[in-house]
Amino acid sequence: MSKKSLFGLFIALIIPIGCYLWLKSASDTAVSMPRHYLLDTVVSHVEKGKTIDDSIWHTTKDIRLVNQLGDSVNLYQHAGKIIIADFFFTSCGSICPKLTRNMAKMQQSFTRGGNSRKKVLDTNFIQFISFSVDPDRDSVPVIREYANKMGVASDNWWLLTGNRDSIYKFAFEEMKVDQFSTEPVSPDFVHTSRFVLIDKRMQVRGYYNGLDSASMLKLAKDVGYLMLEKDKTKKSKVFQDIVDLSWLWLVIALLVSSFVYYFTKTRLKN
Repeated sequence: MSKKSLFGLFIALIIPIGCYLWLKSASDTAVSMPRHYLLDTVVSHVEKGKTIDDSIWHTTKDIRLVNQLGDSVNLYQHAGKIIIADFFFTSCGSICPKLTRNMAKMQQSFTRGGNSRKKVLDTNFIQFISFSVDPDRDSVPVIREYANKMGVASDNWWLLTGNRDSIYKFAFEEMKVDQFSTEPVSPDFVHTSRFVLIDKRMQVRGYYNGLDSASMLKLAKDVGYLMLEKDKTKKSKVFQDIVDLSWLWLVIALLVSSFVYYFTKTRLKN
């Protein structure tokens, strides 16, 4: 086979595969995912003669409290959900009502089919949580009345009350609400405008100002990004995908056959 034939055959093989790999790579890197915040440690290991550092991000512990319906629930009893959390107390006359209204708007923005007028909430991938920071006074009947007053849809939004020490320990030791912000948060009373984003692996991925519309818009976008995020603990399936692309191999086979036929015919004529 002549050099021209070999070159044509090479082009026929490399272009479809190259285009696929380029598109695959572009789709994986086109979006900047929300960063991780809470680093526990860094573990090093040697792979193929190279030292690789793996960041171990803090996984928040579960907590059991009581919601506005009177049900005892675990925060992560529905595995694989993204969580948006904030803090409130029912007697608050300052920022809490606005935080709750903004959370309600956020909840309605994630309606099934994207049509908020249908009032059909998609509860499959996201859970909204509001922790009472005054649980001694915020009993179940009290937070239920507050929820009804503020239009809280309980499908995927829990107002939680319970043991005060447990709530405060979770806020400061697990969610670190007093970090990564210039807003002071008292350890004696968690009165903050912060919304916290927790991913499917129970890791904190963002802090947002629940009173700021631009910050809330960023939160909504980051939720969308996390929905698309891939599990990095699973091996890449790029090459398996290539094998499974039967249509691509059919195109390649047709191109190769066409080149072989063309150059064989041309060679016979010469």
